Amino acid sequence: MPADTNAYGDIFGGWLLAQMDLAAGSYAIQRAHGRVATVGLEAMSFHRPVYVGDQVSCYCRVVRVGNTSISVDVETWVRRYREGAEIKSLKVTEGIFTFVALNPDGSKRRLPAVEVET
Repeated sequence: MPADTNAYGDIFGGWLLAQMDLAAGSYAIQRAHGRVATVGLEAMSFHRPVYVGDQVSCYCRVVRVGNTSISVDVETWVRRYREGAEIKSLKVTEGIFTFVALNPDGSKRRLPAVEVET
């Protein structure tokens, strides 16, 4: 939305970062089978601006699993259409988010073992 932009119409990096954290957190919750909290962010890179009207999509994959934590790589792409031009798909940013699995009381808990199908 326009309220999320600077004076030149570029989306604020903080807004985009929040969307990526939401996507990565949702992905981590599935792997952790429950509550997680963001504990770190590394290797954040902004490649291109995001504009009002861009369709933003975040793609996640696990890059590391520890005893209580999980790191998720997030690539963010936009579909951009400008009148009279073709639709372009562009990677705009990427980063690695680390989460810790939590018990209901907020203490750390071990991640469940990965179930392997036979």
